[in-house]
Amino acid sequence: MAGIHITDIEAAINHWRSKNPSADGVALPPELRALAEVYGLMVYHRQDLADEFSLPLAAAQAWQDWYASTPDTPCIAICSTSQGDESCKGCGRSFEEVQMWIELSPGEKRAIWRRITVDGTSWRFNRYAERAAEDRHWAKAAADAQVPLDLKP
Repeated sequence: MAGIHITDIEAAINHWRSKNPSADGVALPPELRALAEVYGLMVYHRQDLADEFSLPLAAAQAWQDWYASTPDTPCIAICSTSQGDESCKGCGRSFEEVQMWIELSPGEKRAIWRRITVDGTSWRFNRYAERAAEDRHWAKAAADAQVPLDLKP
């Protein structure tokens, strides 16, 4: 099962809270209501993962909107799998994950993101954290300007 972790549902809820805040502080916009229902059921049933392919349509669309606002890949352009490492020192993904990245579903990508974030040992999270932050800055600037992203080498 490709799963969406409860922390991603929380992040999507917070994304929508800032993107479309409640006018009166009580009523929930439709996107928040859909995500809150999924979140509530996950908490009630003590589940950490929701199946990405069986989410209600409104919740899936709201989650996809949040997902589109996140960086697609953890790559920081320092790839040690090309040097023969089983796991990349730059981003923390395995050789197979790097090779298959474009074929993975959003849920599978987020599961990898979660694993490497929890692990926190890749250079993305320590030595070159500023590079990862800079990439987010450029990605946000490109999204704001709605122009193709052209990162410097």
